[in-house]
This record gives sequence, C-alpha cells and structure tokens, in this order.
Amino acid sequence: MKNIVTIFALLLIGMFATTAQAQTQAAGPVMTFETTTVDYGNIDKGAEPLRKFKFTNTGTEPLVIKNARGSCGCTVPTYPKEPIMPGESNYIEVRYDTQRVGPFTKTVTLTTNAAPDTQTLTIKGEVKQPASEESVPVGNGGLKQ
Repeated sequence: MKNIVTIFALLLIGMFATTAQAQTQAAGPVMTFETTTVDYGNIDKGAEPLRKFKFTNTGTEPLVIKNARGSCGCTVPTYPKEPIMPGESNYIEVRYDTQRVGPFTKTVTLTTNAAPDTQTLTIKGEVKQPASEESVPVGNGGLKQ
C-alpha cells in the first residue's frame, strides 16, 4: 500500500512540474536570436557585404516580421515575408556597403507581431582601403644593353 501511495505522489509531483513548465513558456510569438550583433572585423574595401542573423520562434504562435529598416542607405536588410511557425528558424540578411572605407556601426530595426514589437540588430566593423601595389621601378632590370 505504501508503494502505491508513493507512486501516486510521484505522479502528482511530475504532473505539477510539467504544468508549471508549460505555463512559463511565453504565449504568442517570441523572436530569439543566436546573437544580435555581427562584427565584420577588419575587411577590405569591396569585400563580401552579406551577413546573416539566425533566429528561432520560441513562442507558441506564428511570428510575422512586418518590416526591417536599416539605420542608413548603406545597410540593407532582407527578411522572410512568410510567418515563422513555433520552433522554426530563419535568417535576417544584412548587406553593408563595403565600398565605404572606415569604421562603422549600423543598426537594423525589426517590427514584428511579438512582444516587444521591435528588435534591434547591430553590425559593426572597419572597411580598410586595400594596400596599393608597390611601385616597381621601370628599367632594364640590370640587363646589359
């Protein structure tokens, strides 16, 4: 009889723990990023401009990205237009104009149906002017004429 009561008690505790865990999961869509900052590092002028931010909808309802806006014309985001279902992952792609030499820190502001309804992503780095070719003296290269 003691064994039955013990088993029953353990089952009840397990049910309460499962219910409590389910209640702590956020209701609605939740946009969870692996990182909200991407560092390009030191790159050459004209280098690959594309970087990606991976995210997952960790909520309970479809996530809809309504808009993505770069802080200037040199930062161009692309985002999925279709709803992201709970548990699914996708990417926000950001292209920075790597023809602009110098350090940069830019942001992308996302507007979604999640709470809070805005999310800010950051890109940073420095675009370096490529080293110019060393001047080579023009001449006969030491050959006798």
